[in-house]
Amino acid sequence: MGTNKMCQSCGMPLGKDPAGGGTNADGTKSIMYCSYCYQKGIFTRNCTVQEMQTFCKDKLKEMGFPGFMAWFMTSNLPRLERWKKK
Repeated sequence: MGTNKMCQSCGMPLGKDPAGGGTNADGTKSIMYCSYCYQKGIFTRNCTVQEMQTFCKDKLKEMGFPGFMAWFMTSNLPRLERWKKK
């Protein structure tokens, strides 16, 4: 499996993660999740995909993105690995 370009939980570009990615239980860097979503092998937010979308939209709006862009940037979250139905 190759390195993902975006967090497979929140969709943030992994290149924008100041910590360089989340951490697995063994302390290695996660190639799938950012440090905001995944630390020590555990997700930092226990939520549904809809709750994650709302959280991310609100954060994007705080950063100055217009509402439509915030919606657009979070619309694909259900397709990310964390949220895919197994």
